[in-house]
Amino acid sequence: MFGYVRADTPYLYIKDETLYKAAYCGVCKGIGLSCGMLARMGLSYDVTFFSVLLHNISGEDLEIEESRCVAHCLGRKRKMAKADEMTKTLGALNTILAYLKYDDDVRDEKKGKGKRLWFKKGYRRAKRDYPELFKIVTGDLSRQKEAEKDGGTESVDFAADATALMLADVSDYILKDKATACTRNLFYALGKWIYLTDALDDYDKDVKSGAYNVFYRAFKEKNGKELLEKHGNNADYIFNSLFYDIRENAAGIRFYFNRDLTDNVLLRGLPAKTKEIKNKLIAAADKKCKGCKKTKQNV
Repeated sequence: MFGYVRADTPYLYIKDETLYKAAYCGVCKGIGLSCGMLARMGLSYDVTFFSVLLHNISGEDLEIEESRCVAHCLGRKRKMAKADEMTKTLGALNTILAYLKYDDDVRDEKKGKGKRLWFKKGYRRAKRDYPELFKIVTGDLSRQKEAEKDGGTESVDFAADATALMLADVSDYILKDKATACTRNLFYALGKWIYLTDALDDYDKDVKSGAYNVFYRAFKEKNGKELLEKHGNNADYIFNSLFYDIRENAAGIRFYFNRDLTDNVLLRGLPAKTKEIKNKLIAAADKKCKGCKKTKQNV
């Protein structure tokens, strides 16, 4: 489900790209410290952005140092964020989410057992060392499964609610006394966007496999292109409402440091990713259609 939160790179300042890459390396180190080396295999840009955002909101600066990367130990030193307590906590979050993702793959699609093993030990460490975080994530995601079982709900809001609540609860847990209604609502909207973006991206695959997809449950179109052609206004309304919530709640938050990077991701990166997925669904259907025409001509 995770892996969609990205910067809009063409509009990213060089200084912010440097910070983003340093934060990425910092989360990688945080994962290693909290959950072990193998758990680093699940490093995601989503959690990297959460690190940048949460550090800025909490007023805890990311300290940058030059160090060698474990994965590129023979290369030059790179700029990396030091792994502080927040980064290690986010490393545990990354590991819990990675393990649960592959655990779902094993249960639903009977694949991914090998990858799940990469995170098993780290998952246990996260459960032991971060019990409150573990309880938040597993509790909210178990409610997500309830919403999807037995055909699932056709309500877009209800389907995305558990994942949205999970990120909102995690933000409260990490920010503690710095948490506000705006920070909670921002992370709620982010979680909702992530869930619905994943559903949109997986639309064709889920229709083919018979897996639950809230957009198919609500609109029942045979492919993503037809979904967008017939119900594009509905989809635009859903996502534009989320972008509005994200923008308004971000505006109500006190940021302690420069917010160019966070604004790039929240205000440009998320809409750009949504547009990219819509274009991909249309292109996939067009490619399949051309293939059908060629087959008929050959016959």
